[in-house]
Amino acid sequence: MPTLTAAMKYEARSAALAESLAACDAVTQLVLIGQQPGETKSLSEIARSRSQIVQGEFFNGVTISRLLDKLATDYLLLFLPGASVELGQRAIERFISVAEDSGAGFIYADFSDILGDKTTGHPLIDYQLGSIRDGFDFGSVVLMSKRAALTGLRSHGRIDEGLRWAGLYDLRLKLSLDSAVLRIPEALYTRSIADDRASSERQFDYVDPSQREYQMEVEQVATDHLKRIGAFLSPEFKPVPRNDERHPIRASVIIPVRNRQRTIRDAVTSALSQRASFPFNVIVVDNHSTDSTTEILSELSSRDERLIHIKPERLDLGIGGCWNEAINSSHCGEYAVQLDSDDLYSDDRALERIIAKFDEGEYPMVIGSYTIVNFELKEIPPGVIDHREWTRENGRNNALRINGLGAPRAFYVPVLRQIGFPNVSYGEDYAVALRIGREYEVGRIFEPIYFARRWEGNSDAALPLATANRYDAYKDRLRTVEIVARQRMNQR
Repeated sequence: MPTLTAAMKYEARSAALAESLAACDAVTQLVLIGQQPGETKSLSEIARSRSQIVQGEFFNGVTISRLLDKLATDYLLLFLPGASVELGQRAIERFISVAEDSGAGFIYADFSDILGDKTTGHPLIDYQLGSIRDGFDFGSVVLMSKRAALTGLRSHGRIDEGLRWAGLYDLRLKLSLDSAVLRIPEALYTRSIADDRASSERQFDYVDPSQREYQMEVEQVATDHLKRIGAFLSPEFKPVPRNDERHPIRASVIIPVRNRQRTIRDAVTSALSQRASFPFNVIVVDNHSTDSTTEILSELSSRDERLIHIKPERLDLGIGGCWNEAINSSHCGEYAVQLDSDDLYSDDRALERIIAKFDEGEYPMVIGSYTIVNFELKEIPPGVIDHREWTRENGRNNALRINGLGAPRAFYVPVLRQIGFPNVSYGEDYAVALRIGREYEVGRIFEPIYFARRWEGNSDAALPLATANRYDAYKDRLRTVEIVARQRMNQR
């Protein structure tokens, strides 16, 4: 019969769970993390007698190492902090059964969220090669095989006890190299929602300046992982291929749009108002709008010949497909510069600064920085998003860990035409940035030159769970494809 250790951060809201685990026949050992022995007085005598204390912060390297050293059972059931959890019927038995049958070393499961008197299902997504994000959502309960954990550490090095936050992340990545990470698509527990912010608020956590030290640490752990799997790229870049292709102008501002009657005039005006030392135009791809967007664009283009209003024939275009229409248009300039249909440039010299960056080096892509503002253009948290974590030495490797690279994005069109955008409406820019970064250096502008307006019409505002899961799974798939491509490139 397999033996099991349950481990958790002991705090007031976890007392009931600790009592139930101590009374469970399947649990051989109970480990409480982060507390002094005297602080468990509220537990029953039985629970205290079956408990051991591991002192330290939950995720750091020392704590995870101590936990593994104390592990005298076949499996470790780990309750991640930040939520109140209640296990479902035979949940522990189901975790162990799947582990025994599959041989997987790291197992997680779907669950149900409780908010007030409402319970809703919370499915997760499957793990894959590209799921190397430190923020991958495993829920609140994971089961690890002792054998798989120790094998991973023997093969790929012990956990660095100097890690302050990334001890479990480091263990997960090392374990995944020799053993499967497996999802059980069944709701095995319920939990109270620990972070009920909308997806549009949570998506910027990884660029919060207050988390800079954390980000540097997890970047190093992820980089070491890429080196172990042969997907790390050293800072050696190809020169940008130049050709004799003639372009009608130097730069084009590209705006894909559908049904943005409230914002499109502002966006186009911001683009046309740029003061540049070179000729430019603005190409708006109007993706079959059904509100007054088309009429607004027709009016604006009648007054300024620099505005090119494209109405594609295809009915199946996402944002990426609209970009392909623009960059392959005969009107497109040598450089294509992004502007979303609800955003603005922060001043009238943004375009000039972007093209000047291209002139500084061998860059087929330049990415700027932006400020999060409300509809009245007042700065709102988290404010400036400058991605200063990007370095020439490791930026394209760390890009496989994070969810985005910044804005506005700009491209040398001959290279972009060879690569093209995937015809999707989320992650299309991330896909292109990964592909370009595989071979070429990406130029960065770290001062904000762009206003990203947050309002109820944003496509990423308060995403439903199913949509957020689909987006996360898609970006993980992009990472998987890119990791395999980099492994193959390194083997040549």
